Amino acid sequence: MSKLQYITRPSSLKENAPLLIMCHGYGSDENDLFSFASELPEELMIMSLRAPYAMQPYGNAWYAINFDADKGKWSDNEQAKASVNLIAEFIDYACRSYAVDPNNVTLLGFSQGTILSYAVALTFPEKVKNIVALSGYINEDILPDTIEDRTVSHLNFFCSHGSVDQVIPVSWAQKAPAFLKALGINHEYTEYPVGHGVAPQNFYDLKAWLKKYI
Repeated sequence: MSKLQYITRPSSLKENAPLLIMCHGYGSDENDLFSFASELPEELMIMSLRAPYAMQPYGNAWYAINFDADKGKWSDNEQAKASVNLIAEFIDYACRSYAVDPNNVTLLGFSQGTILSYAVALTFPEKVKNIVALSGYINEDILPDTIEDRTVSHLNFFCSHGSVDQVIPVSWAQKAPAFLKALGINHEYTEYPVGHGVAPQNFYDLKAWLKKYI
């Protein structure tokens, strides 16, 4: 059994399907990114997760974001780390339970889901191959203290951000290329003239990138 709820789109392949796992943003649910599914390569087995913390009146979060007079806006990093472990466990569950290729796992995240996708890949690099990081950033507070280059050298990242994002400043996302380059990780980073969302050209580019790397 998985601890996380999810929805799936089957692969056109009967075995060894590349697996794509979607992680939505703060206050959303598993249906949000799943709207992309019908446009993505049919050989992909697509699974879209629902974050574990229910919000009121609707939506879900991977971890709490709190607003405090002294600290300003801050994230609950302990909850975030717990969710990183949940996603890692889900990858194992999916690879056991479905006819997918455990060596061809892609994480696709948006916003909070991207922050966690970065962390899953850099904490459990043996579990993933590709990461699509939309409108998020690397939160070093939820990463291991040391990351060895040789353990992450196989990873591929597609990173994108809106140049006028009003939720997550583009300057936060712009730190990712240097971070990934220092670890010798293959990556692409592109900005699009939008706010906190995925522009049509962004989607077209990520789709072309996926076809190349799956």
